[in-house]
Amino acid sequence: MFLFENGAFEFIWPLCALFWPLPLFARLLAPHERHAQALRVPFFQRIADLPQAGLSRSKNTKTLIAAGFVYSLIVLAAMRPQWVGEPVELPVSGRSVMLAVDLSGSMKEKDLELNGEAVTRLAVVKSVLRPFIERRKGDRLGLILFGDQAYLQTPLTFDRKTLAQMLEEAELGIAGQRTAIGNAIGLAVKRMKDLPDSEKVLVLLTDGQNTAGEVSPEDAGRMAKETGLRIHTIGVGADEAWVRTYFGKQKINPSAELDEAMLQALAGLTGGSYFRARSTDELETIYALIDKIEPVEKEKEVFRPRQALFVWPLGLGVLTLGIWVVVLIVRN
Repeated sequence: MFLFENGAFEFIWPLCALFWPLPLFARLLAPHERHAQALRVPFFQRIADLPQAGLSRSKNTKTLIAAGFVYSLIVLAAMRPQWVGEPVELPVSGRSVMLAVDLSGSMKEKDLELNGEAVTRLAVVKSVLRPFIERRKGDRLGLILFGDQAYLQTPLTFDRKTLAQMLEEAELGIAGQRTAIGNAIGLAVKRMKDLPDSEKVLVLLTDGQNTAGEVSPEDAGRMAKETGLRIHTIGVGADEAWVRTYFGKQKINPSAELDEAMLQALAGLTGGSYFRARSTDELETIYALIDKIEPVEKEKEVFRPRQALFVWPLGLGVLTLGIWVVVLIVRN
């Protein structure tokens, strides 16, 4: 290997260089032909000095040089030269984290604030999930959106930018008005069942209770436990809000339909944790806690790009051989 400032030059099969002197050995070891007896003539030197004889020797020398050059290029190509670039860090295949986000009709409730302004629950979820996704370097992330049914919006991928874009494009109502929590868990189980138990996590966020779907949350939780899928559940929504009525302002509980008991049971059954987010700050804290519970792998994998160079000597050898053949045809 020959080291340079921005990479290295090496041969994959350097032992092929042993083939280079074979033609010389063959020529030296070949048996010499016996010369037939001839008469000595006084004018032999004149015949040897004729221009044709000198031209023949020159032609043979050029032929040997050309043949040796082509053969050397072929041997060089057989040694498989390559350029090895500088080390490049690759994302580590750490945990596989599937994000399940509720898009049911209740997520349009404006009981949370973002930068001092009342916004929908989904808008808050998007603003908090963006930095969470960015922090998960080294993990494969996926996105499930659920309403009446559960849909795999983004399969598990290292491309955090694309996943964040798909989340940003999610709109309320595109999955229906009801909440299929069991279906969302079942879909995550289906997509992650073959992964190692310690490396797969589902973070499920909802603001209601299971009101749709073919699979109950209890059955889906048991399937998740059997396949080793750990589920962290998040219940989002304020505990109280003031609304205008005919009798003036009235305090209500906008999260009355949140099934906390079910979410706690799901988390406990699968070895996960349940979190309650009543504000934007609490939701940010929850995702920061999940970062600590499910830390990103710190080990690095290094890849050195390699570029094959054997095509250059091989191509030059073929080109030289072609020119040589053309010249011989023209001369003859």
